[in-house]
Amino acid sequence: MTVVGVIGGGQLARMMIPAAINLGLELRVFAESEGSSAKLGASQVGDCTNLEELVAFAEGVDVITFDHEHVPLDHLRHLREAGTAIFPPPEALALTHDKTVMRQALADAGLPQPRWAIATEGTLDDALAAVGGLPCIAKLPVGGYDGKGVRIVETPEEFSDWLALGPVLLEERVDFVRELAQLSARRPSGEFAPWLPVETRQQGGVCAQVLSPAPDLSEKLVAEAQSIATTIASTFDVVGVLAVELFETRDGRLLVNELAMRPHNSGHVLTEQSVTSQFEQHLRAVADYPLGSTALRNPHGVMINVFSDASMELFREAAEQAPDIKFHSYQKAPRTGRKAGHLVLTGSDADDIFARAMTAWELLESRKADS
Repeated sequence: MTVVGVIGGGQLARMMIPAAINLGLELRVFAESEGSSAKLGASQVGDCTNLEELVAFAEGVDVITFDHEHVPLDHLRHLREAGTAIFPPPEALALTHDKTVMRQALADAGLPQPRWAIATEGTLDDALAAVGGLPCIAKLPVGGYDGKGVRIVETPEEFSDWLALGPVLLEERVDFVRELAQLSARRPSGEFAPWLPVETRQQGGVCAQVLSPAPDLSEKLVAEAQSIATTIASTFDVVGVLAVELFETRDGRLLVNELAMRPHNSGHVLTEQSVTSQFEQHLRAVADYPLGSTALRNPHGVMINVFSDASMELFREAAEQAPDIKFHSYQKAPRTGRKAGHLVLTGSDADDIFARAMTAWELLESRKADS
């Protein structure tokens, strides 16, 4: 039996557990705490930045993959040299560790992206000119996610505190129609399978809703999104699920915004909608099994994130009123702004399923307000 080790005990590792059972894989999770979301699969609890602890974890697994991208790359190279397969490999993960590395790598590969520049206190004027001036987007190169470490800035003073600490990534403020995500998966052999692109809707820089497939997206842009994903996956030897976040611009172009080399929030809808979920596909890929079908079981799907609290007590009333909606609780302690769960509804009428999903979500929110 192939033993897959997952570093990180969050909801992504949690949702790999049933997929691993169905595939006949043994899943072991290196969790951050005893009460992690993926505690059902946790075989070790510790610090993933500690090399000795990682070595001990690697001794019992055939391949290591990830719930997050926060493991030091040098540690992963050490594990690989000692004989453990690492998927995606450290060289690919480097693009997700540092946004300036990602931007340069995408530029070298000739992929479409916003204008960008690296700003320091001494090169600020040149960097602003390179991205078309203010307003623009300022990003911390390392550590930002879910709206953290990202600012829309009108003046240099609005990110002077970051500049005082080191280089800042500047990007043009793209005039976009909407945000999309292209999910795909790739095996070590190079076998590649994309899903149809989805539309993602953000609130406060965090994904709140996903519509699958992206409504009214032209065949040309579908092909372009999948071509971008193919190029990234093959150029950087990505193994596993790849999520490419994209801007669809008003003049009909696609620009790469961010990358994730693991299952992704934008792909949760596929658990119910696709023949093969992103979690099953990721495990198939890293275990080097044949990839599954990415065909959609239903023509339309919607996913809505639930923040702060998603206890089963809250879900109960909504589930009684909406028995065809699938509720997912991450079993996390309630905390303001935290992704705590999600709900999914699929069907043949896009407007109907969106309205009913929103009704269920609003009921959850009203229950939280009353509690």
